[in-house]
Amino acid sequence: MKVEADLVLSAGQLVTMAHGPAGPVLEEGAVACLEGRVVMVGSREEVEGSTRLVGGALRIERPHSVATPGLIDCHSHPVFGGWRAEEFEMRLGGADYMEVLKAGGGILNTVRATRAASPEELFTLGRERLDAMLKCGTTTLEAKSGYGLDTENEVKCLRVTGRLGSSHPVEVLPTFLGAHAVPPEFQGDPDGYVDLVCQEMIPRVAQENLAVYVDVFCEVGAFSPEQSRRVLECGMEHGMKPRLHADEFRPSGGAELAAMVGALSADHLVAASREGLRAMARSGTVAVLLPGTPFFTQHEPPNAGRFRDAGVPMALATDFNPGSCTLLSLPLTMSLACLTAGMSPWEALQGCTCQAAKALGVQDRLGTLEPGKQADITLFDAPSFPHIPYRLGHNLVELVIKRGRIVLGG
Repeated sequence: MKVEADLVLSAGQLVTMAHGPAGPVLEEGAVACLEGRVVMVGSREEVEGSTRLVGGALRIERPHSVATPGLIDCHSHPVFGGWRAEEFEMRLGGADYMEVLKAGGGILNTVRATRAASPEELFTLGRERLDAMLKCGTTTLEAKSGYGLDTENEVKCLRVTGRLGSSHPVEVLPTFLGAHAVPPEFQGDPDGYVDLVCQEMIPRVAQENLAVYVDVFCEVGAFSPEQSRRVLECGMEHGMKPRLHADEFRPSGGAELAAMVGALSADHLVAASREGLRAMARSGTVAVLLPGTPFFTQHEPPNAGRFRDAGVPMALATDFNPGSCTLLSLPLTMSLACLTAGMSPWEALQGCTCQAAKALGVQDRLGTLEPGKQADITLFDAPSFPHIPYRLGHNLVELVIKRGRIVLGG
């Protein structure tokens, strides 16, 4: 009996990222989909011989292209007002972080601009950024708040994030990052701000069902492990899944905390301790590497070998934000991961597909191409997947499919 399908795509190389009978990479492979879900994967002959096209079915044949699961950006900050090009110029001229802060720059510059922006302005800016990400093959995006830093503005940004997710082809998964930095109103009183986050912000965000995840910046100069644990545990009590920024500049206990609370991921981790990485390996917490950020800020890149040796799974993300990384492209992120962090092309592609799905806790429906999974596919004008990171700065994306529907190209 033949399987019904409303979409059949065949490619010169099909990367499924799955370990079922078809295997993770198929030459001359094909995928059949029905109503936004994958129903069959195999060789072109197998799929064409075993499917029956229904309704206004679409057949796509790209014998000289490579198809992968839709790319997943599992760490980004797309909703903010203003840019910080002046700081970029200052840093290139030798200014350090404190000099930038004294000149009125840093994250609080973005906080001021975001607070001043209307919801409609933020929505328009966010939509433009999602458009650019889609053109680079992104089909799913984790989007953090964190530039409001008070209850009303954090809620404002998360409401905008929800509007973007309901109106744009890119699937948006919102994260509450109220503990991104200490705002001016609480300078010198981070514990007081954590009280506000836990007693007012998180209950409000949960009441309106505005976030899937809770995040915190656990770092020397931001929030301590004890403060971070309060935020994460409060978010978990309100139904949010924990993830955190950790150990970006110095070992701060963030990796250990991530393992302790069972976080889905800990992100950055350039300075994570060996003990922290071992703890993450035991807890199954994914390390999200962000090679674009140290490249942009001219700091030490992550070392993939440390995570590989510790047995910690590695995801990749852009960390798109206005201050430390304006990168929107996951293929370019893969290139940087290979060239600066020591990842292989296969590890880099895993980092933007199946491992990114694991970092978000959505591996049951995203990240691989196999029966039952969501039909999210990115098609590249290339003969094989290593070309994606190898062709530095090229945009090879020619077609993007989200839930079985073409949303870019054709």
